[in-house]
Amino acid sequence: METDIKQPQQAEIDPDRQQKAREYARIRRQLSIVGIGIAAIAILFIFWSGLDVALRDWLQPLSWQPLRGWYPLQVLIYFLVLMLGYEVLTAPLAYYGGYVLPHRYGLSTMTLPAWLADLFKGLVLSLILESLAVEVIYVLLATQPQTWWLWTALILLFFTVIMANLAPVLILPIFYKFTPLPEGELTRRLLALAERAHTRVRGVFSMQMSRKTTAANAALMGLGNTRRIVLGDTMLDRYTPDEIEVVLAHELGHHVHHDLWKLIISQSILTLGGLYLVNLALHWAVDTQHYYLGLADPATMPFLLLVTATRLANQNLADIEPSPLIEFLFHDHPAISKRLKHADAFAGRYGLNASMNAESLAPTSSTDPEGMPTSGSSTPDAAH
Repeated sequence: METDIKQPQQAEIDPDRQQKAREYARIRRQLSIVGIGIAAIAILFIFWSGLDVALRDWLQPLSWQPLRGWYPLQVLIYFLVLMLGYEVLTAPLAYYGGYVLPHRYGLSTMTLPAWLADLFKGLVLSLILESLAVEVIYVLLATQPQTWWLWTALILLFFTVIMANLAPVLILPIFYKFTPLPEGELTRRLLALAERAHTRVRGVFSMQMSRKTTAANAALMGLGNTRRIVLGDTMLDRYTPDEIEVVLAHELGHHVHHDLWKLIISQSILTLGGLYLVNLALHWAVDTQHYYLGLADPATMPFLLLVTATRLANQNLADIEPSPLIEFLFHDHPAISKRLKHADAFAGRYGLNASMNAESLAPTSSTDPEGMPTSGSSTPDAAH
């Protein structure tokens, strides 16, 4: 069964869509800042009112202690109260930013019940994974008070690698339906491209995105034995094989240059440094100021949260030319306009015509559920 082959079309950046892209990006940033502000104010209120200690005292009957100083039930309930309280406070923000705004700008095709179902699945999954992480941190605080930060960084590194491997087969199928792409010209070209890049993949898959979004996406997902090529059905419907091949070449470039491992290592180093600073602050609060009963006191959780509190053109409404400050703070790729100029310069050196493909491929975007891990996708702003 051959896949439909789209014919090349001359693509242009739409000024009206770009204006909408800037508006959309600005509103998203503002919502993010408001969310951070709500969290900061809530934590400060908890300190000011004494709720941090009061909640700990209220949980004292849950005194099960499998290891000296570690009270897993107290830690779990304390964490769930904080997180669910935050979710309640920011529910209007989540509804506006996750449902109303994407519909207003033509990026979402989801009904409200479907959006709520995804929101619930994402929340449950996040709470499970985060609860496990918090329990690990507190058992280390109880048993390794001087080196807990080092062990935590190592465990997070291990967890990151495992999640990069398992996400395509265990996490993302919770939200999207994946089907093998039928044999045809496109499949053969993409597999041949991966082979030329010396990248082993388990096949080419289509991801059913059209029931959720108008955005397009192509990605190299997974790590090791789960790595696969994934194309959103929205991309298959609207892009030519040449254009899709260019997007995949971008993803394969990350693999060839070991960008994923560079990202994991750099983030692990930053995490290690951040955890060490948290360790210093926590020891100061417990050993010097005697604010808490001990390092593993569940009442330290708001304090830990406080000191650790310190992201596409046309179709997906990506601003191709953000301000330098916005690009520096929020983008992990160069601005699309810079990449288009680079593509034209490359084409000029080799006598190619790159502008059509580069511009038409700028709109690709990651649409993974918020908070879900991803090992890579074609996005200008937030996937790598």
